[in-house]
Amino acid sequence: MTALFALVRKDIILYLNDKRALMLNLLMPIVLAAFFGSLFGGSGDSKTGKIDIGLVQQDSSVVGKKIADGLKADTNLRVAELSMDEAQARVRAGKLSVAVVIPEGFGDKAGTALFGATEKPELPIFYDPSQSTVLAMVKGLLTQQVMQNVSAEMFNGQAGRKFTDESIRKLEQNDSDASLRDFLGSLKKFQAAEDAKADAPAGEAKAGKGGLSMPFDTRDNALSSGPKYNGYAHSFAGMGVQFILFMGVDMGIGILLARRMGIWNRLLAAPLTMTEVLMSRALSAAIIALGLVLAIFACGVIIFHVQISNPVGFVMVALSFALMTASFGLLIAAFGKTPEAARGMAVFATLILVMLGGAWVPSFIFPEWMQKLTVVVPTRWAVDGLDAMTWRGLGMDAAFASSGVQLGFAAAFILLAIWRFRSQQA
Repeated sequence: MTALFALVRKDIILYLNDKRALMLNLLMPIVLAAFFGSLFGGSGDSKTGKIDIGLVQQDSSVVGKKIADGLKADTNLRVAELSMDEAQARVRAGKLSVAVVIPEGFGDKAGTALFGATEKPELPIFYDPSQSTVLAMVKGLLTQQVMQNVSAEMFNGQAGRKFTDESIRKLEQNDSDASLRDFLGSLKKFQAAEDAKADAPAGEAKAGKGGLSMPFDTRDNALSSGPKYNGYAHSFAGMGVQFILFMGVDMGIGILLARRMGIWNRLLAAPLTMTEVLMSRALSAAIIALGLVLAIFACGVIIFHVQISNPVGFVMVALSFALMTASFGLLIAAFGKTPEAARGMAVFATLILVMLGGAWVPSFIFPEWMQKLTVVVPTRWAVDGLDAMTWRGLGMDAAFASSGVQLGFAAAFILLAIWRFRSQQA
């Protein structure tokens, strides 16, 4: 055991003396986690940015102007009035996600189309094909403004009164659509009653009255079992998992380099078994990995106010991930013929693991089929386990599940590595 601990101590000292490795595996995940965390909503207090859209205003009607004013007043949008050519140029160049055109005569045509009297007018929308999600949001906000302002004008505006009178006259002459004629007659009575209330001359609209509006308001309540949501918690988990896995890869490459330089054979010539040499390497890698996890999250807690809701479960998940990382490094060394070939294979495998594991983006936004597929990826359990112990605030059952799966992978990796090394030695 003394020799084993001496080898572990040697590996840890060599790693700590390697300033480049420390910067890569400790500083880089913190920097990238801070960046991605800000994209995921930061500490939860910051408001999402406004959507920049272009507006081409060609309609001078009252309705057209009100729709434009409503879009400009929306707190979710930042509207820039542009010409048609400039709006299209900006969307093509990726400087704007969406540009909305309110064509000439839209207000009048939309009003008559509200009752099915004419064909529906079109609102041209130009959008960046990579921003389809933003397009859907803008269309929803645009629909709200159009419905509210068009219906307000038709119920209480001058254009609505004119349309009502003309429509009733035409229907009476043609003696058709009795139901529509009755509806418009009721609308005319409503308009007259509103005029009487306002004590205003007939034909003048009562400002701020009438129109269809959204029949509800939402009350948003964020719920989780743990502390207040903090986007940095997930990003620190994801970036920590990624760069610590790279550390495990470097540990495996180090074994191949030692074998190339003859150091491996000298170690095996000492009174040590191959299993002891491999386990010392794995143990030192696990200790370094655990230290990196704790150091990375310590920065998250101190600087970005990440809260660890279940400290015992957190340490359990971190320890199991550290062991899985160490065994992954041994597996890379066992199946890598040369350091160069192993490095290329390992980088590819690591990137696939962190991508499918939800280290870059949360796994819950994956397609359903991919979410089911990634349950066989060990990094998925590591990232989800760290999330569960921080912002999700789950209990020990989640910690045991995450740790159990990772330890299972660790055992499988290390058994495969030992078998491979022994077959090569034979």
